[in-house]
Amino acid sequence: MLDTRFIYEPMLSPLPGTKEGDLRSFGGRTMKYPIWVSSMTGGTELANKINKRLSKICGQYGLAMGLGSCRQLLDSDEYLNDFTVRNLMPDQPLFANLGIAQVEELLKNNETHKIDALLSKLEADGLIIHVNPLQEWLQPEGDKIYVAPIDTIKSLLAIAKYPIIVKEVGQGFGKESMKALLSLPLEAVDFAANGGTNFSKIELSRSEKLKKEVYMQVSNLGHDAKSMVQWANEIISEGAEVKAKQLIISGGIKNFLDGFYHIHLANIESSYAMASGFLKYAMESEEELDQFVQLQLKGYDMAQAMLRINK
Repeated sequence: MLDTRFIYEPMLSPLPGTKEGDLRSFGGRTMKYPIWVSSMTGGTELANKINKRLSKICGQYGLAMGLGSCRQLLDSDEYLNDFTVRNLMPDQPLFANLGIAQVEELLKNNETHKIDALLSKLEADGLIIHVNPLQEWLQPEGDKIYVAPIDTIKSLLAIAKYPIIVKEVGQGFGKESMKALLSLPLEAVDFAANGGTNFSKIELSRSEKLKKEVYMQVSNLGHDAKSMVQWANEIISEGAEVKAKQLIISGGIKNFLDGFYHIHLANIESSYAMASGFLKYAMESEEELDQFVQLQLKGYDMAQAMLRINK
């Protein structure tokens, strides 16, 4: 089937491979390609092996990485080694990850120093806050969220001395939520749009039969990445104040073509993120992961040289 997202222009640029990637800065660190390895592996038995393999790849090829949920490290160092990867990616962006419910609780208890300690122990550049009220609502033992997430984020921004990224967990953000986030001095807004891993659906699958039947459609709520890019463009064109530095477009990004399309569709500096592809090959072997990443990067170079976006 013809991919109508692109205009193929074979005459206009050097052959792919004659220059390397799309060098840029993120939070004071260097990225050779605008690609993030999305937050994953928090709390799994394989976290150590997967995190080490992924961070090694990020260091080797100049990619950025978000760790999986670091909640268990707030009060204990038992699993610290599973998340200690800075030595494998010394020059690339590395962000820790906590849920909005944990941030709300830390603010309430005047314990935000625990976030500073966490970032220090991991040598992380900043914090990703994952916003997941629908997931928590569907989860049998889900955390209660008592404060509007945007207010929690504003409260942390007022005292934080580190960069903050805000991301969803599989449903994405509506236009008003996007507008509210883009108005804040965030390092980035990460879509985690509907189309990738749907954590609400995963939580619902753990529920008893009647609940699954009644709430089946709820887990399908949300927005895809293209809709969210278009909303971001509209927000900018409408003259709204935008303080967020960039977007990380994730959720349904399966390969370099999806990523290239969405970041060039956006009218704000953007990177793209994938999770499942990296995770699949990281679980296989270092060799499989390396080959997968090399192919993705060569594909991105090809797209840079030969493709233009059909808007």
